[in-house]
Amino acid sequence: MACVQHTTVRGKVHRDNTGVVTEIPILVTEHGPLQPLVDYLLAHAHVRSHAWMLKVTQAVGLLIDYAAANHDSFENPQELFQTFSQRLYTGTVGNDGTDPSRLYWQGRSQAVVQALVQGISGFSDWMACADGTKPLNPWRQATRSEEMLAWAAWHQKRDRAFLAHTWDRETASLCMTRARNVLLKRTPIIDHEPVKKFPEERINDLLFKGFIVPGKQKSPRLEERLNLRDILITLLMHYGGLRMSEPFHLYVHDVISEADGAQVRIYHPSLGTAPPDWPDAKGKPIKCNRLAYLSGKYAMRPRDEYASSDQWHAGWKGNALDSKAHFMYVTWYPQRVGELFWQFWVLYMAQRAQLDCDHPFAFVTKTGKPYAIDSFERQHRRAVERIGLQSAKALGTSPHGHRHAYGQALADAGIDPIYRKKALHHKSLESQVVYTEPDRAKLMRALEAAAEREKAGAVLPLPDLLRYGFKDVDPLGLMSGPNPKLLRRP
Repeated sequence: MACVQHTTVRGKVHRDNTGVVTEIPILVTEHGPLQPLVDYLLAHAHVRSHAWMLKVTQAVGLLIDYAAANHDSFENPQELFQTFSQRLYTGTVGNDGTDPSRLYWQGRSQAVVQALVQGISGFSDWMACADGTKPLNPWRQATRSEEMLAWAAWHQKRDRAFLAHTWDRETASLCMTRARNVLLKRTPIIDHEPVKKFPEERINDLLFKGFIVPGKQKSPRLEERLNLRDILITLLMHYGGLRMSEPFHLYVHDVISEADGAQVRIYHPSLGTAPPDWPDAKGKPIKCNRLAYLSGKYAMRPRDEYASSDQWHAGWKGNALDSKAHFMYVTWYPQRVGELFWQFWVLYMAQRAQLDCDHPFAFVTKTGKPYAIDSFERQHRRAVERIGLQSAKALGTSPHGHRHAYGQALADAGIDPIYRKKALHHKSLESQVVYTEPDRAKLMRALEAAAEREKAGAVLPLPDLLRYGFKDVDPLGLMSGPNPKLLRRP
């Protein structure tokens, strides 16, 4: 039986006499809630995501389990933490299949270990400042090689940064002289993998044969036959470049008609300007953000503030926004899709108006509740399978494949990277590289084309090093001269 010394529960914390509740994960041991961790998460709850809090809680829980199983093996906490970090990599099961500690951990990837160790290190640093304890992973003077690597990484990031002129070298120099005691393995550099995009030749089948209403396939009325809600979400991703979570923040107020179709704005879940339909005592619209709007008018929270396990949760990534009103435009490509979206939107709004929806979110269930991402993923999978495809992220047939199809379409059309950045709402130009890097299939085609050119006699001259660099060690001329025999392919 595994040696587990803790459990994690979902807690609601009242911090003052107001009605505001802060939800955090709470780690519970045999002695009750781990109060320092509770304090740490509450101190960061307003700036960090619930996913981050879960990761920190997971890391601390693993450390508690490890310490309980190995408390008699180390002379000080720092040594325990160093070995704990190693066991995250290696696991705890020996070559003979046994684990006297009863932890039975499997080895974790470098990325996961790095996140876990960083989570504990940050918590330990905070405790050291708050309670005067000794940190588990203290900073130390960096070695010369560590400092050089840190500077190299800094310069590489600065060269790619859009606002590189704002980077302060003096501030950076202070960071470069420090390193953590516990050293982690360096993550290997991985070339950009090819994006897995939804197959363009099947998108019409998905929209109009996959997203159908069961039992209504033969209805002559389009709005009865088709699942308009899921078609609209898919259009936003495939032809508007949105991430899967972003349509779930859309309000009914955020789509308006314009000359060439629908203008769609995706507002920041909490900072975005609220719609003007919440009047004050004098009947004038209350000017506020969406956090206050949802709370005051509907007793709700922005969807990114719900726990990731909650059905109403919808994530939000730090996008580059288009306005001080904290929203981003959906840029249709091709632009004519905006007309199709508006036609479907009008039909869908007529359907939604017949439901009891006590909230502003556009996409809803049959009972009028906010539509869940998990439910959409299930509907998308069924639609993909209806048209004879397998739903898998690796094949590009999951919802994630639509944004990739949009980005790839912009790249294939020769759209300048600065405009692709704008359309995809990336913060960095480097994010566009994934849509221009050749995948393995393109690489193999390029090599095959080169082989055909070689057969036709169009061979590029060899570099001087290969042509003339072996005279001293190659008296027979096998590797030198104008036609080196050993470098020629049969």
